[in-house]
Amino acid sequence: MNKSSLCPRFEKAMSLLSQRWTGLIIHQLLEGPQRFCNVETSISISGRVLSERLKDLEQQGIVIRNVYPETPVRIEYSLSDKGYALAPVLQEIENWAEHWVEIDDTGKAK
Repeated sequence: MNKSSLCPRFEKAMSLLSQRWTGLIIHQLLEGPQRFCNVETSISISGRVLSERLKDLEQQGIVIRNVYPETPVRIEYSLSDKGYALAPVLQEIENWAEHWVEIDDTGKAK
């Protein structure tokens, strides 16, 4: 398939989802609203990279940042409807991985 025949929307979607950690962040947030530290520890990502990805996803309308005026301030991240619409896509990737991605003796993907 040559590049000019790809739909620009498809290219944009693939570019967004192929950014490192993005799929894992969205997958984690499918469980519901979470604080920054919960996402950070659950997928073992650096705080700097997580912050960058969350900002990108917020700008794309996929993630919603909720600030609660408490002491101390509580911030939670959740998926928008646009973000939750990715659930079937991520589920199909998970199904594909279960069938096709091999695991070595240490539990890591080959």
